Amino acid sequence: MGRSPREEHGTRDPDGLIRRAGVRADPNSDQHFLIDDRVVDRIPEYAEEMDLTHVLEIGGGPGVLTDRLLATADRVTVVERDPKFADFLRREFAEDCRTGRLTVVEGDALSVDLPDFTACVANLPYGISSEITFRLLPLGKPTILMFQREFAERMAGESGTDDYGRLSVTAQHYADVEVVEVVPREAFSPAPEVSSAIVRTTPRDPDYEVDDEAFFLDFVKAVFTQRRKTIRNAIRNTAHISGLDDADAVVDALEEPEPDVLTDDILRKRAGNVTPAQFAAMAGVADEFGRGGG
Repeated sequence: MGRSPREEHGTRDPDGLIRRAGVRADPNSDQHFLIDDRVVDRIPEYAEEMDLTHVLEIGGGPGVLTDRLLATADRVTVVERDPKFADFLRREFAEDCRTGRLTVVEGDALSVDLPDFTACVANLPYGISSEITFRLLPLGKPTILMFQREFAERMAGESGTDDYGRLSVTAQHYADVEVVEVVPREAFSPAPEVSSAIVRTTPRDPDYEVDDEAFFLDFVKAVFTQRRKTIRNAIRNTAHISGLDDADAVVDALEEPEPDVLTDDILRKRAGNVTPAQFAAMAGVADEFGRGGG
């Protein structure tokens, strides 16, 4: 008996794939190939609890991760910007393309139409990590994504820690965020200047309510631009970013907040010590009293 389509995958040698692709990685173009078999093999394991009916991969490159995903997923769609790599993937995995198990979309992941995927597993181009992440997270699908370590730790940062910031609040608005593995520089060729980390995001609704999501995210962005200032001064100084018409009215309303998640010292806090739920409550007050004349 022949082997199943999945059994044909999962063992391709990273160095062999890179040689067959015949394309040198260009670190100036944000290309660093993952060559450590042990790391590559573990990535799909972090997705075992996810629905792998249709997996999206961003930036397939020479197909190192693609091969592992085809061993575990029913279908894989790869979005690859480089025409040479897109062509190689179609040749290397020709049978999977023929049967529909693999679709290669040539184009920029920031602008192409994404398929109706069930999970995204990818070693992201670091230069577009933030933009790609915030295209994916609002879609409400689980992800396993590779980032620069600092970016990953800021995504997962908790209130009151050095890593906590706008990125933490925004990412955790959409999902639980967990750093599942730190990956050393040596796992890549050529080695990047910094270490990396694998992040798992699990979509869920936040434990607070937001009436205007766009305003909430703008408000968080604005306040964190002055994270060393008190909330009182940050709100007053960033009305041009948050879109407030009357920042003083917001501060006045927060002087004696309603008895919910906000405390009477909220205006003396700094952004790094304000929880996502408190940001949501403040944004609600700001929306009510500071926009359109209140």
